[in-house]
Amino acid sequence: MKLRHLMLASAAVAALAGTAQAENVLKWGANRDIGSLDPYSFGDSFTINVLNHVYEGLVRYNKDLKIEPALAESWEILDDQITWRFKLREGVTFHNGNPFTAQDVVASLTRVSDETSPLKGNLPAYVSSKVVDDLTVDITLNGTYPLLLNDLTNIHIFDEEWMTEHDALMPTDVGAGTEGYATYNANGTGPFIVESRQPDAKTVFVANPDWWDEPQHNLDRIELTPVGSAATRVAALLSGEISFTNDAPVQDLPRLAAAPNVEVLEGVDLRTVMIGFPFRDTLTTGEPNPFVKKSVREALYKAIDLDLIHQKVMRGKSRNAGATVAPPIPGYTEALDELPGYDPEASKALLAEAGVPEGLEFEFNCLSDGLVNEEQFCQAIASMWSRIGLSPKLDVAPRAVQSPKRTNGKTDVYTLGWATLPLLDSYSPLLQIFHSKDGNAGVFNWGGWSYPELDALIDAAGSELDLDARLALQTEALQMVKDEMIMIPLHQQPMAWAVTEEVAEMPLFPDAKPRLWFAKMGSGS
Repeated sequence: MKLRHLMLASAAVAALAGTAQAENVLKWGANRDIGSLDPYSFGDSFTINVLNHVYEGLVRYNKDLKIEPALAESWEILDDQITWRFKLREGVTFHNGNPFTAQDVVASLTRVSDETSPLKGNLPAYVSSKVVDDLTVDITLNGTYPLLLNDLTNIHIFDEEWMTEHDALMPTDVGAGTEGYATYNANGTGPFIVESRQPDAKTVFVANPDWWDEPQHNLDRIELTPVGSAATRVAALLSGEISFTNDAPVQDLPRLAAAPNVEVLEGVDLRTVMIGFPFRDTLTTGEPNPFVKKSVREALYKAIDLDLIHQKVMRGKSRNAGATVAPPIPGYTEALDELPGYDPEASKALLAEAGVPEGLEFEFNCLSDGLVNEEQFCQAIASMWSRIGLSPKLDVAPRAVQSPKRTNGKTDVYTLGWATLPLLDSYSPLLQIFHSKDGNAGVFNWGGWSYPELDALIDAAGSELDLDARLALQTEALQMVKDEMIMIPLHQQPMAWAVTEEVAEMPLFPDAKPRLWFAKMGSGS
């Protein structure tokens, strides 16, 4: 009898093990963790992208990066030309079972556009919204505006009842250290539900069985694990500890490609890597700030050997950039992409003419968990600047440490990568970076510059409904950005993902955003 019980128990354990093994689990090893479970907490495209699996917007980008309906089924512009009416999808529920209604949309838009919201700049034309009925909402803008749908692709909709219950109606802010219930808890309508979260260790998502859409994925679970070390990430992929990374180190691509159990997916990111300057009166040292002079910015630009960085640091996988937006982005023209030419002697002459003292010290703020090979290219650039007589103090630290310094003007020169998300349009950096800081504009204008003529061009583009006329204004504005060298572009960074043989399908998107609701595991998983 005891033997029979033992056999039955063994069979039950084997069945459970078989069930666990049969689960399609995607083990995602990322180069860093998300900043929060609140997608409004910081303008960080990685965090927003990950949480796009949990939360959804009124509209979304499809597999071809074209806008399609999501939580809204249709929309129209009313006669006043500034009010958009959205008809919402019926029968959608949040992960806690609450029904999705127009009140949730209004509460979410109010939250993200609040003055304290780090993402208020993602809705630059928003004024107000109101409930028409349970499944209809009106959004009123500050004027005619052609890019509302683009904006709304990354404005996630929260459950108003859930926010009220947990005192989460106000936004949180990673940069300012403001936390709340939504920092550690989530409740969306999306294809995956947050099962558990251990910050800096692991976040587990499970498939939402009640998702309103028809799943194109076959995943049961996603386990997101931050693996900051590139070497450790590669080793984990080769050993099968992780089955996917959206950050395969460029220096290890030949080794990964040669592995029998790994497939490398390569492309060039839309993200343009740039260097920004302070325009305030003094540097962090208290010395007068020479970077307010265009000639000094030009000197630092000409001192950077872009070809050397491309070949040695980026392993030939990046694309040298003369423009602050990538070629596929509307508003780009070839004329914007002219490179400055490496000329350190000209740099020295410009610095001398501008009266910059020999050995000028300034902080050069870079991220250890940000752009592709960021620490390495920052080291290379700092060395190049040292050769023209400057003394940059390289400050490399994680995003959580550096973000408050950048947003509060507590550093000097800094790096920034911009992929024009969520707009996929040059209006995105023009408004968010290059416009003077004013309300929803200039949210990422960390240098504090202001060019009224440039602002006028950007403002005109933001109200122009004719596509050709709008893009012409944006191209003119981008040319001014280039001529003034407000920020200096370096390259479009390489994009390399890698999957193990367990993964059957993993579409590669040029905006570098994994959309795992299109991913499939194979029979080996």
